[in-house]
Amino acid sequence: MSDDDATIVDELIALAQEPSGEWLLQFRGLVGARQYRHLYKLLRSLSPPGSRVLDWGVANGHFSYFLQRAGYDTFGYSLEDLTFAPLLGDASYGFVRGGPDQPVDLPFRTGSFDLVVSVGVLEHVREAGGEEAASLSEIQRILRPGGAFVAYHFPRRGSWVEFLARRTPGKPQHQYLYSRREVAELAGASGLRLEQVRRYAFLPRNMWSKAPRFIRNSRFVAGTWDALDALLARALAPLCTYYWFVARKPE
Repeated sequence: MSDDDATIVDELIALAQEPSGEWLLQFRGLVGARQYRHLYKLLRSLSPPGSRVLDWGVANGHFSYFLQRAGYDTFGYSLEDLTFAPLLGDASYGFVRGGPDQPVDLPFRTGSFDLVVSVGVLEHVREAGGEEAASLSEIQRILRPGGAFVAYHFPRRGSWVEFLARRTPGKPQHQYLYSRREVAELAGASGLRLEQVRRYAFLPRNMWSKAPRFIRNSRFVAGTWDALDALLARALAPLCTYYWFVARKPE
């Protein structure tokens, strides 16, 4: 991560220790927080600060916080209430709550955004009564021509983590998993042009939230885990946990 991105991550880790940030489980320590390092780098390569970006399905608000602090014109959309307001504090943040009876429709004008980002959201739309291709078609509508959609933490079919989770009672797991061909089909069906697809994340991260603070916040431990994860992700790519992909609206 760049120095600027590392500073923002440190802020999120500090917020996670406060009562108002207790739901920021991914940021209970540096080892877990660095699961987003690829996303931050990708974001900066696609759109410069000042670009209009939608955090589609904001969850606990960590990515909206990052976008604001990184200088983007940030908007958020969710089917849930804005429970993370103490994190954001900036009146310029444009949050819209969607109705549960409209799991696909987005209350934004055509061509509104330079970038729309899904961080662990697209794979859950069927659980909310929607459908992936329909959601992507709606996202394609609100992107400006040439704008891009980014999906991060998109769960892979073939993941060893998911394989074990499905055979361990009570273990969290994703209901839907995807192949690369399905990623391409979803993008094509929505009128988006698939531009990049990458496999990543061989080693789990969130388990580190239970480690003693001096271990989970250690830069040496985080750097070692990153290096080992990258090595295994290259050597055993078909077993990685996630895809990230970029799909662009034609000019």
